[in-house]
Amino acid sequence: MKDLSGFTGTPRVANGAIVSIDLPDPIPQVVVFQYNPDTLTRTLEPQTTAGGENRSEAFRLKGAPIETISLDIELDATDQLEKQDPTAKSMGILPQLASLEIILYPKVASVIANAALSALGIIEMVPQEGPFTLFIWGAKRILPVRLTEYRVTEEAYDTSLNPIRAKVSLSMRVLTYDDLEVTHPGYSIFLAHQVVKETMAAIGSVKGISSVVSGNSNLA
Repeated sequence: MKDLSGFTGTPRVANGAIVSIDLPDPIPQVVVFQYNPDTLTRTLEPQTTAGGENRSEAFRLKGAPIETISLDIELDATDQLEKQDPTAKSMGILPQLASLEIILYPKVASVIANAALSALGIIEMVPQEGPFTLFIWGAKRILPVRLTEYRVTEEAYDTSLNPIRAKVSLSMRVLTYDDLEVTHPGYSIFLAHQVVKETMAAIGSVKGISSVVSGNSNLA
C-alpha cells in the first residue's frame, strides 16, 4: 500500500518495520517498509493437550499458539534516483536488501573465530546466536520473531546491474514466552502483546454480547 500521506486530507499511515538488535549491543538496526503491503497472512496453530481418552484434557492449552506471519514488501529506488541520491545511484536497493538478509547470517567475526578454534583442534563450538528481531505492525502489534523464509524477486536493474526494484517475501515465526528465557526482553514484549490482545478481546466480547441481547448482529 503506497503512502498517500502527501495528499491533503489523507491521514498519515504508520509504516511497518523489522528491527534487529545484536544483544547486548543496544543499538538497533531498523528496516522501515518503504510501502506497507496490501495484505498480511497470519496463521495460528493452537498448542493443546487434546488426544487420547482423557476427556478432562479437551480444553487444556500447553502454551501460546504457534503463529506464523507472511507478507510481501516492495522496494523501489525510483524516487531516490530522481532526487540524485548518491547511495541509490551507486548501489540501488542493495543496502535495503542487505539489512534484511544480514539477519540470517552469523557475524563474520564469529565465523573467523570458530575457524581459528577449529584450527587449534577445538571441535565443539557453540553456534552464534542470531539478532533479537522484532516485527512492528502498528503500536498494538510489536512481536519478537524469527525469520523462517526470505525470498526476493529482483525486477529491475541499473546500468551497473544493481537492483533498483524488488519484491521481498518474508515468513516469520512469532517467538512466545514458551520459546524465550524469562530474562530475555522478547519474553516481556510477547507478554505485553498478549495483554493488549486480551484487552481488545474483552472490548470485542462486550460489544458482541450487547448485539446478541439486542438482536442486532451487525458488527459495523
